[in-house]
Amino acid sequence: MALNNFDPVAFLRDTWQQRPMLIRQGWAEWHNPVTPDELAGLACEPDVESRMIVGAAGALAVEPGPIAETRFAGLKDRDWTMLVQAVDQQVPEVAALIDAFRFIPNWRIDDVMVSYATDGGGVGAHFDHYDVFLVQGLGRRRWRVGARCDDSTPLLDHDDLRLLAQFEATDEWVLEPGDILYVPPGFAHEGVAVGGDCMTYSIGFRAPSRQELIGLWVDDVLGGLVDDDRYADPGLALQDNPGEITPAALTQLQGMIAQTLLDPAAFARWFGRYTTTRKYPEIDWAPDAEIDAAGMRRTIATGPWLQRNPASRFAFIAQSGRDVLLMVDGECHDCTGPSADFARAVCAQACFEVDAALAESEATVALLVQLHNQGSIAF
Repeated sequence: MALNNFDPVAFLRDTWQQRPMLIRQGWAEWHNPVTPDELAGLACEPDVESRMIVGAAGALAVEPGPIAETRFAGLKDRDWTMLVQAVDQQVPEVAALIDAFRFIPNWRIDDVMVSYATDGGGVGAHFDHYDVFLVQGLGRRRWRVGARCDDSTPLLDHDDLRLLAQFEATDEWVLEPGDILYVPPGFAHEGVAVGGDCMTYSIGFRAPSRQELIGLWVDDVLGGLVDDDRYADPGLALQDNPGEITPAALTQLQGMIAQTLLDPAAFARWFGRYTTTRKYPEIDWAPDAEIDAAGMRRTIATGPWLQRNPASRFAFIAQSGRDVLLMVDGECHDCTGPSADFARAVCAQACFEVDAALAESEATVALLVQLHNQGSIAF
């Protein structure tokens, strides 16, 4: 569902990664998609990443999850926050929130973290390296936003939290259910619950660092190199000074590196696999019963609705003509003809009705079988 009275073109031009922005009543009708009790239940699950932050500002303590059910009984009625990561992977209604923000490319989306806080609860003044839309789901929260920070900004000495040593707010708002605050990377911000039963949905966007990209790309390249691919200099000319590393040698040596690392096609395949790897790849989403090609054709014949697994990541890279590389959960699929059309469709829509004509393409049927059996799609 699109945001209410919101112009994505103007937002991307004037606001995205430039300044914070408050959006009052982002939806015509707001319905909180997960209850506090449901969120607490997720925080108790061993396969769900969660944590508790207890204490007033200046004395915050972090307790990693899973959270024991008995812990809730011992908590006071103020100054604590419960954080649960990737709730969109567990609750379809939370995953649906992302649809309003798909004017940002899918590969940039990380997850939806949900917080529950009692009066005074918060995580302290901090800054992030990524964009975030903070959707107020329940109760009220006071947000204060300050200046832009960077890695040279002084932090407090804290083992678990990156808290700012100094924070001076330049803007302040109290958000009501359905309100949204956009915070670009680097901007200092602090949110504190005003009253009880405060829930906030943090829709975060990934931004790989240069260090991360270079390190992981080089690691991948190294895995495909052989030891006997070495520098060679047949026809070596006699040098005036044997101590010199000549410009010709340096050019050839650097060329060996550039030729390997500056391969656009290889980088595209690697980045597609890298950026679509699931946030929690250790979790097995495969169905209890696999399907074969014949079974898939029978399924397609019924005109079913296909649904992407909210935990899965889909993206494509256009090739020559209609061809595309479909990237799903860290794997690359070369798609042509009907399978390329399907690849574009499944990347554009999380849920859509399957055309029975897909059964006529063996390549598409095989692709659907693989995606279904690894748990990336369901019917």
